[in-house]
Amino acid sequence: MKNITSLLMTTAGALIVVSGATAADLPSRKAAPVEYVRVCNTYGAGFFYIPGSETCLRVGGRVRFEALYNQVLAKDTDSTGLRARGRVILDARTATAYGTLRAYVSVDITRNTGAYASGAFQAKSDSSAVDKAFIQFGPFTAGRATSMFDFYANSLNMGTLRGADSSTQLLAYTATFGSGFSATISAEDGAERRNAGATDFQGSNRMPDIVANLEVTQGWGSAQLSGAVHEITASSAGAGLKLDSKYGFAGQAGVKINLPMLAAGDVLWLQGSYAEGALSYLGAGSTTVGGVKVDAFDSVAVSNGTTASLKLTKGYAVVGGLLHYWTPTIRQGVFGSFLSIDSAQQTKQADFKEYRVGTNVFWSPVKDFNIGVEVLYAKLDPKGRVADKNRGGAFTLSSDDSLQARLRIQRDF
Repeated sequence: MKNITSLLMTTAGALIVVSGATAADLPSRKAAPVEYVRVCNTYGAGFFYIPGSETCLRVGGRVRFEALYNQVLAKDTDSTGLRARGRVILDARTATAYGTLRAYVSVDITRNTGAYASGAFQAKSDSSAVDKAFIQFGPFTAGRATSMFDFYANSLNMGTLRGADSSTQLLAYTATFGSGFSATISAEDGAERRNAGATDFQGSNRMPDIVANLEVTQGWGSAQLSGAVHEITASSAGAGLKLDSKYGFAGQAGVKINLPMLAAGDVLWLQGSYAEGALSYLGAGSTTVGGVKVDAFDSVAVSNGTTASLKLTKGYAVVGGLLHYWTPTIRQGVFGSFLSIDSAQQTKQADFKEYRVGTNVFWSPVKDFNIGVEVLYAKLDPKGRVADKNRGGAFTLSSDDSLQARLRIQRDF
């Protein structure tokens, strides 16, 4: 019996050895390593490493619904409108020996109807627009970004307030000095800043606007001084009048003050700006309130029949706003602006003053989800009387006002 048992064990051992040798001789396929998505904490929440690279990417966006009521006088002008807008955001950042290399893209896709749509009444429109598309490499910024002149930039309100608020093409350099101080010099697209009329003999765009700012950001808030130079060239239509190019300018001072003693998140904004021949930096242009319509061109041609000169239009704007949190989820903004335009004593253009004041209330039941309503009152007061835009010039008006109301539901992610 012992001999039989020993024989079986010897045979089994031999089979195992032979099987192992045979398996070792077979070709093997090594599994490819799995590239898992890794969280990137270097630049804040929401970033992850693009597999196979050291670039961190954040994918975000926004969906907005908005309804507008706009007080109008004419029966062929829509008083209500609806808007649906989607925004897609990509933010890619890579650490380099020269500083962070960043590429940022923000694109809006919008459906407008009624008072939101341009053109005839009962209009509908679809549009897509590049909100931002820029590269940052160390201290340099290149592409489409918020103008380096801007400060308040409609931070609290839904409707329009005066003051600078523009995305534009630019190439900028920012120097940081520590303790929250920085300075920026920027060459920006002058075509984005043109306020030109059909007969004011403004010519082509030849040089970029030169913009500079000095900013400080600390625990108490932030402040900024901004300046801009804007070229105004003469067109061929005015060549016989010997028009020379002019250089407009704009300056701005703004302050943002944190008010934690009232409530967490409370803030006060104050801003003032002045411009000659660069009215876009005031947020000024063609303006309609009620039945009154006025234009604010950067310059007008004043002629005596044989010679002429470009006279720069002057203006200033003041903006203020207060944000208060009644509870951690309910906040209210109160804001207003004043705009004054002096159009170089040219009879075809009216000097005017405009007043805007409004308030809104937002409820944020969950993070990055907002439901809000806003009321905005505007009054336009031209110098003298102007034709009633909405009744075909049958009447003249010394001033007019209007009221807007908005509802907004928005989710950011």
